[in-house]
Amino acid sequence: MTTPPEDDQQELEKEIEQTRERLGETVEALAAKVDVKARAQQKLGQLTTQLKAKATEAKDKVAGVGKQLQLQDKANQAKQQAAQTGQQIKKRPIPAATTAGVIGVLVLLFFTLIRRWMRSEK
Repeated sequence: MTTPPEDDQQELEKEIEQTRERLGETVEALAAKVDVKARAQQKLGQLTTQLKAKATEAKDKVAGVGKQLQLQDKANQAKQQAAQTGQQIKKRPIPAATTAGVIGVLVLLFFTLIRRWMRSEK
């Protein structure tokens, strides 16, 4: 038997090495498919991550709805108080007008005093 030329031998060794690598990868892939426990744990990890994300999303939605309900409740309370105040003013318009007038006079007096005080400092 004759020995193959040097280039053919190197090429053959390279081909054998590549075949060994592919065979090793194939064996690893088959081992991973056969390892049911590891695959189940991997799937469990994925599902756990998805469920946590969904739970966080649902929690955020519930919190948002709760805030909206609180705002609506406060708005309804303000409407009721305004309606009650309006009814009281209709029942007794003179005290309400008197109160508004007194407040107006006090505001004018306050601004007048401030204006005089500012002029006196110059």
